[in-house]
Formats: sequence, C-alpha cells, structure tokens
Amino acid sequence: MANSASRSEAAPAPSDNYVQSFARGLEVIRSFSARAPQQTLSEVATQTGLTRAGARRILLTLQTLGYVNSDGKHFRLTPRILDLGFAYLSSLPIWNLAEPVMERLAEQVRESCSAAVLDGSDIVYVLRVHTHKIMSLNLGVGSRLPAYCTSMGRVLLAGLPDDEIVKRLCASDLRAYTQRTVTDVPELMKRVHQVREQGWCLVDQELEEGLISMAAPVLSQAGETVAALNISGQANRTSAEVMQQTMLPALREAATSISLLLRSTSAR
Repeated sequence: MANSASRSEAAPAPSDNYVQSFARGLEVIRSFSARAPQQTLSEVATQTGLTRAGARRILLTLQTLGYVNSDGKHFRLTPRILDLGFAYLSSLPIWNLAEPVMERLAEQVRESCSAAVLDGSDIVYVLRVHTHKIMSLNLGVGSRLPAYCTSMGRVLLAGLPDDEIVKRLCASDLRAYTQRTVTDVPELMKRVHQVREQGWCLVDQELEEGLISMAAPVLSQAGETVAALNISGQANRTSAEVMQQTMLPALREAATSISLLLRSTSAR
C-alpha cells in the first residue's frame, strides 16, 4: 500500500529546492515491502521507473552506507533502515509517555490498542500494544492502512477541512475489502462528519471480516487532531454495540490523557 500511495502523488518538478537524486533514493527504499522483501537490480528499476544504471548507483550507495545488502544478485534492506523511522519517533517523546496509558487501556479492555498519524490518504502506525492477534495483516510501527475504511483514519480525516478530506479520499484506492466497506465518497463524507460531531468513530468489519475497531482523537493544545488512538476486537467475541457500551468510555479517557500529556510536553 505504501508504494501505491507514494506513486499516486506526482513528483515535484526538479528545482533549486528539490534534490531529484535524493528523492529517487527514497523511492528505491520504498520499493521494498512485505511483497518484495528482496529484489534484483532489474526489479528495482521496474518498480521505481529508473534506468538500470540509475537504480544500480542508488543501490550501491545505500549498500555502502549500510542500509542495503546484497548476495550478488538480490538486494534487501538491512535493520539499519529502521534508524530513519525511529528518528521520527524519538523526535516525538510524547509516544514514550503515551505507551503506559495505552498499556493500561489494553489491559482494562483486554483488546489491542494502537496509535496512528495521517500521511496522505493513509494512516501510519506509531505505537502498538498487542493483546490478541486479531487481524490477518501483520501490523507494527510503520505499517500503513487506508484512512477511508479504518476508525483511526476517519478520526484523522475528521480533523481536516472538508475540501482536504475530499482531496484525500479521491486520491485513495477506494476498494471494497469486505461487503461492508464504504467506497462512495459522499457517504464517506457523511460518516466523517458524524465522527467530527460525536468525537469518536466505530468501524464494523469494513477493513477485514470479523474486525471491529473504535478510535478517538488525540488533540494538541490548539485543539487540532494530531493522532488517533484505537482499540480493536473480534466480532465473534464482542459485538460492535457491546464494544461501544463497555469500551468507548475507557478509550476516550485514554485519548484525553494522552492529549493532556502532549499539551504539558509542548508547554515546557
């Protein structure tokens, strides 16, 4: 999903403020995924639209820097690539403070708890506290999911102006993951407006059969939605109605606690 999302946006034209070679290097990094954990030079060139010579120069540079290794034919990322993601997380100490709150929430409701931020038309996970494996997808920090059919995504979209929401929805690959998935833009706008009004979101089996999730916003001192907090459960254990009745108050309280932590950290 990350690759398709990145290519849906046209690359800026080269200019004094745009380093094309650096952008191409990032595109090479993003070409690796769970579907393509290792690639040949030709595969990287095809994935990125680069020439073989251009892809080779970038791959060898990344290899010299320790971000890629090769067996002579295939290239794959090394653990050092995590430094790039952790640089983002370490620059936001709020998530270190939020983790105990999320752990308490997960223990209280006995369901998995996550936090995410919005990036384009996707959400990106920044923190996960597992209790049960409830999804077929293997999600962790840095994982991406479409915003339009996830509870955290709709909470994050609700914090944007309407014209920006429409823009991001239209940039999404609005596929039906299940029979319940909403893919109609006007209907999605209606649901996002409802989320904005009520201050929370419940998504019932739109991303995956049997998966129910609820989310609430994490707010900055200015009242802006900067992240979303959610809990996820299985329909065969707990219905959507029961989740809303028994878990929503705890979820909203935890989101409020993290918002207060964020404000106190910003005030220092």
